[in-house]
Parts: sequence; structure tokens; C-alpha cells
Amino acid sequence: MTAVFAHRGCTERFLENTLDAFAEARRLGADGVELDVRLTADGALAVHHDAEIPGLGVVGELAVTDLPTHVPLLVDALAVCEGMVVNVEIKNDPGEPGWDPRESVAALTAVAIEDAGWSERVIVSSFQVSTLRAVQAADSRLALGALWGLVVEPGPALAEAAAAGFRAVHPFVSSVDRTLVDEAHGRGLAVNVWTVNGADDLRAMVEAGVDAVITDRLAEALAIVAGAGGRPAG
Repeated sequence: MTAVFAHRGCTERFLENTLDAFAEARRLGADGVELDVRLTADGALAVHHDAEIPGLGVVGELAVTDLPTHVPLLVDALAVCEGMVVNVEIKNDPGEPGWDPRESVAALTAVAIEDAGWSERVIVSSFQVSTLRAVQAADSRLALGALWGLVVEPGPALAEAAAAGFRAVHPFVSSVDRTLVDEAHGRGLAVNVWTVNGADDLRAMVEAGVDAVITDRLAEALAIVAGAGGRPAG
């Protein structure tokens, strides 16, 4: 059965990566949400996609007290997402301002997840393999998903993820077909696809047997999966 994850929460009516967006995704029946985590200057975990907050500066240079009220901390986001799976994407890109080569965010995220009692209900993903390995070193129980960019060689990438002990790959929708899904499943890897917004793409991903779609079109995705027999309607 293909699960439906709300990309940064339900963003069709609410600001992305906010408690309201996550709560709405839950109300609509999402299986999960995808959210982004960045480390603040004082060691907190802010839920925000971009490296900078307009008008304020780089997240990694701000303290919690500097954050605007709509930017939640991870612990508060998890509390709102009760009953769903949460895909925690850790942001620590060497090409962005605020990059921490020590990967402090990885260990702090693992601790925060454990303290919140969410160790069995999250997927931690990142585009940086070094970040995923740091999470793995901090808490080997956590399910890890390797995020793939727009262009990737699936064969080597699948082999790398399987060898590393990750549990999932997160490819972009244009690179996914039944062959990739079957090969991933054969290696024990789930396939969680981003960002699947078009109706035809949503149907194609369900038909290909992907484990989850990460989408900005939550209501439509839920209806398409239900129509394909993947879940009860309503």
C-alpha cells in the first residue's frame, strides 16, 4: 500500500513547516509528514527548509529566541504529528550558509527523537550520506533514508544505501519506475518518492508500487490512492 506524506505539512492552506500545516495534514488523514530540521546557534532544532529566514539571517546563527513564532522546534512538531509517521529531513549542506562539518545536528536530532519517544515512528533523511552516517552512529535504531538529487545513477546509489544499512531511498519522481522499485525492494529498501504533485505522476507511482509519495497535493493524493484501492476512502 502506498502511503501519502504531506510535504512540509499541508501547504495548500497553511504556511509550510508550521504546526498548523502538520495538524491539518493529520486532520485530512495523511499517513505522514515530511519536515526539515536545521540547527540553531544555541543547539536547538528549528523546523525550517531554507538556510536563511528572510529578514532575520542564517538559522545556524540565530538563537531560539530569535526565531519567528511560526518556526517551530522539532519536539513541538512531533507532538502535533501524533498518529503519523514523520520524515525528518536534516539540512546540513556544505554549499549553504551555516554548514556544520562536525555534523552536530545529527546527534542532537537522534537525541531529540529518542527523548520524544519517536524512535520507532520516524524516518531520518538527508542528501548528505555523512549526515546519515552520523545519525546512525548516534542511534542505530533509527530508520534512515538516502535522499537522491535530480540526477542519480540508481544502481550504484541503491547498492550504497543497502551496504550502509539504510532502510529507504528517496528519489525524485522523474527517476522512478517499476524496475527501480523492484530492485530497491529486492535489496530490502523502501522507496519514498519526492515531490509527487501531478495526478498522472501520483497514479504512476502507485502503480509502480512505491512505498510512499511525498506530495504538496495532499487531498488529491489521498483520493488517488484510495481510488487505486490502496486505502479506505473518507
